[in-house]
Amino acid sequence: MKKKKPLSIGKIIMYVVLSFWALTTIYPIFWIICNSFKAKNLILSDSFSLPLGDKFTLSNYTTAFERLNIFSAYRNSLIISGTVALVVVLLAGLASFALVRYRFRLKKFVYSLVIAGMMFPVFSTIIPVFKMLNDIHIANTPNLWLSLLSVALPQIAGNMSFAIVVLTGYIRSLPIELEEAAYLEGCSAYQIFFKVVVPLTKPSFATVAIFSFLWSYNDLFTQMFLLRLPEQRAITRLLNELTAMEGTNYGLMASAVALVVMPVIIVYIILQKYIIKGMTAGAVKG
Repeated sequence: MKKKKPLSIGKIIMYVVLSFWALTTIYPIFWIICNSFKAKNLILSDSFSLPLGDKFTLSNYTTAFERLNIFSAYRNSLIISGTVALVVVLLAGLASFALVRYRFRLKKFVYSLVIAGMMFPVFSTIIPVFKMLNDIHIANTPNLWLSLLSVALPQIAGNMSFAIVVLTGYIRSLPIELEEAAYLEGCSAYQIFFKVVVPLTKPSFATVAIFSFLWSYNDLFTQMFLLRLPEQRAITRLLNELTAMEGTNYGLMASAVALVVMPVIIVYIILQKYIIKGMTAGAVKG
């Protein structure tokens, strides 16, 4: 039996700091969820108590589903975010494989452009992007699918640089002998990518897909420009409209925030091992 090493002062301080940071992150979410089960008058007078007994009510959620088109907004968010995650994983994976395994002119310059793409925030590109989407007639149209596509395309472009950087570091660490063996067996470049590279890099692909999905899900800025009609709004845009529609109805706002945040928390709890494994593997091996 190995004796456990006593905790050093440095580790104790680190655990205290991390615990405090976790508390400041978790408590606001817990507070919002608790207050979403209270009447709006109790939120102002007794906002820090638990919703037990007579304080518990589902009226805020009932009102939210009656006044807001929650299911339609969830559908739009899932379509946009799912499309973004799928396309980013596919295109970034192929681009990373080409940057790592192929030699071509201006290869370093292309990779530098990928790195440079992470330096420009969406705020600096939204005007030309909006004009381009408007010129090809997919922005500000009554067609639901074209409007959702107009949101997905800028988000795909915005996530590509991050995805390529993460996947490039991981693919570069793979032994090239496996790909050479597959090539000798008669596999094409696409078969090598999908049958050899992708199975070996599942953690990093999962990390890229999860982050792309969550960033797209939470991207209010792009939705504000491109989703104008009520039936086209995604869940974060719907939450933003709630403040203007309901004013100081804090109970309804708390329930709406809980409805927006809970899917993200559930996704992270279920897939956190893939996020951590993918990020650490890419950091160490890349």
